[in-house]
Amino acid sequence: MCIRDSPWKLTDDIAIWTQNWSWVPVPERGEVSSVNSVCNLCPGGCGITVRKVGDRCTKIEGRHGYPVNNGSICILGESGLQLLYGPWRIPSPLRRAGKRGEGIWEKISWEDAITQVVQKLRALRQKGESHKVACISGSNSGTVSQLFARFLKAYGSPNFVQMASGRDTEELAMGLMHGTASPVAYDLEHASFILSFGSGLIEGWGSPVRVIKAHSIWRTRNLKERATVVQIEPRLSRTAAKADNWYPVRPGTEAALALGLAHVIVKESLYEHRFIDNYTFGFEDWTDSSGGNHIGFKRLVLTKYAPEAVSQVTGLPPRKIIDLARKFAKAKRPLATWGRGKGSRQGSLYECMAVHALNALVGNINREGGICPQPEVSTRTWPEVEQDEIARSGFGMPRLDGAGTDRYLHVKYLPERLPQAINEQQAGAVQALLVHEANPYYTMLDSTAVAEAFERIPFVVSFSTYLDETAQHADIILPNHHCLERWEDFHTPIGLQKPILALLKPVVPPQFDTRHAGDVIINIAKRLGGSVAKAFPWKDYETLLKWTMGDKWNTLEKRGFVQEANYKPPAWEEAFKTSSGKFEFYVKALERQGASQPQDIRCLPHYKPVELEGDHANYPLTLIPAESIRLANGAIGNPPFCTKALPDTVLKGNDLFVEINPKTASNYGLSEGDSIILETPKARAKVLVHLFEGIMPEVIAIPSGLGHTAYDEFLAHKGVNANKLMGVVEDPVSGLSATWGARARIIKV
Repeated sequence: MCIRDSPWKLTDDIAIWTQNWSWVPVPERGEVSSVNSVCNLCPGGCGITVRKVGDRCTKIEGRHGYPVNNGSICILGESGLQLLYGPWRIPSPLRRAGKRGEGIWEKISWEDAITQVVQKLRALRQKGESHKVACISGSNSGTVSQLFARFLKAYGSPNFVQMASGRDTEELAMGLMHGTASPVAYDLEHASFILSFGSGLIEGWGSPVRVIKAHSIWRTRNLKERATVVQIEPRLSRTAAKADNWYPVRPGTEAALALGLAHVIVKESLYEHRFIDNYTFGFEDWTDSSGGNHIGFKRLVLTKYAPEAVSQVTGLPPRKIIDLARKFAKAKRPLATWGRGKGSRQGSLYECMAVHALNALVGNINREGGICPQPEVSTRTWPEVEQDEIARSGFGMPRLDGAGTDRYLHVKYLPERLPQAINEQQAGAVQALLVHEANPYYTMLDSTAVAEAFERIPFVVSFSTYLDETAQHADIILPNHHCLERWEDFHTPIGLQKPILALLKPVVPPQFDTRHAGDVIINIAKRLGGSVAKAFPWKDYETLLKWTMGDKWNTLEKRGFVQEANYKPPAWEEAFKTSSGKFEFYVKALERQGASQPQDIRCLPHYKPVELEGDHANYPLTLIPAESIRLANGAIGNPPFCTKALPDTVLKGNDLFVEINPKTASNYGLSEGDSIILETPKARAKVLVHLFEGIMPEVIAIPSGLGHTAYDEFLAHKGVNANKLMGVVEDPVSGLSATWGARARIIKV
């Protein structure tokens, strides 16, 4: 067989292999049509066109002309029909009939299922324990997530929690430094120098298709305008391999490098003087109203972050640090990005602030090719919830995760703290848990602690579309429609700099006896009666959605989206809503929050190592997650098409490979394909060795997104769940999870 024929042979092999699946959709002959909608399988929010034959969907393509992806689509979005028609769909309401996790279910009617949920919630409320109900939502925007938050407020619980994301840390950093608490929007398409601190730009970071298309733009410009891409991370990812330069640094030292670059930029006066002199606070030393002297960002980086000192921390030679700083600062439109991998983990606030300080130094804020607070298309505001006495009392109780308290003053949710809080409180901290569009049993760090927390919760209700790990450990499942079967709004996708409001449309009628989660939570509220019911004056979810969209509804229904294409971020004079009215290097808002470090250091972006669990003597290696666009590692399980696309150096049969540098492997007497036990302070797992020159010595990379125990034979029990091996390391200021890896050791089998 010729080399040029091999792709077609591979395609033929895949086609033959797929015929072994009993559930391959084979549509009958019929009229061919197409429907436009939006994919919500990841935060990317791509426009899609679904091809149909009769009432059967046969293909998903990227929607041409859609502002986010303009005709392109990622492998997960393209595989969406396997999630629609696959065997892991939950066909009807279910009640657990065996032990949790055994998979023994009893099919019940919607009437019975909702009645049981209402009876449980009513009983807790009557006992004055409304605050012992919690909700975990996977979405961080849109009306459905807001409905669940509204329900808890009307019911009387403060414990509404959203799943962790890098957006949480970005939003906090923007709120502190800009005074505008919103995620970061990156004008990638117009940047001329992209300095990526571990962001997997072609591995699913941000809105994946949009970022990959931006990467193509950087590469296809003429030589004079061609963008430079520099990747900083300890592993040669695909992004690093396709970058102009890859700078491997010791994992966890990215903030130190950012501040080392700042040192050079400040020392050589390469910063944007007009912005720094007129629109920033805390760059220079300053004196407060009581005469107290405070160190400024300039003196901090000049005294503590010289290239020689930073080199000792990061492992990067001083000359490379100096050269990189000069090239970044002298570029026409330099842009620094933050968020390792896909940006799905929260990460260190100091690291995020240090990287963002680089964007401020070069003045590339609210400018073309720079960053700005992410804007949103406005919609109608819902009426305030009028709480009764029970709701006021319960809602006023302390949050279980501690968010919003004096210790964690500036954060809204601390999801990774929730299992710990449940496990530490013996008096039944959570009596009922509602889970919507999330799979915390799989995606949360320290899976053992999460499993223990679930065992302590007497009543768990899942609104999942799929029989995922969390649904498997629920007591009642109220299955949601698939995203191709329902109405829903989708707000500006992650990282996008132009505000957009999009509409998911029902492409096909519901395939099973499922219901829209929005309708179900409204129904539950109405059955509880009183002030809870009054908080939901809408007949059903579709009525609520149309009312909320207001005068935008007709355009949304007809066109599928509304975009403010001419939006421009405000000028520097009007951009910052901090107490100083300027961009704050010295963050005044942090003065009020208690922390272990001195006040001056606490209020400036700096490097404070995130100490992982375990001691170096017993765990001499460092384990880091490796993310791939071929592996869904969030609430959605990997469809078979995606799993089939994995190389056999990642997954072979059911066995997972980890990447190890040959020098490290030699120290342990390991060869390619050897079996080892990989152990961390949290767990151990049997894996195979893949020798990889592109990873730093003493560092091991484990693929993230495998190791499921749920779904079906095409996904369950393949590989290892990386989250099981990693514990929660708390950020010293925010309380968010700053975990970026785990200490580890190897036991040869």
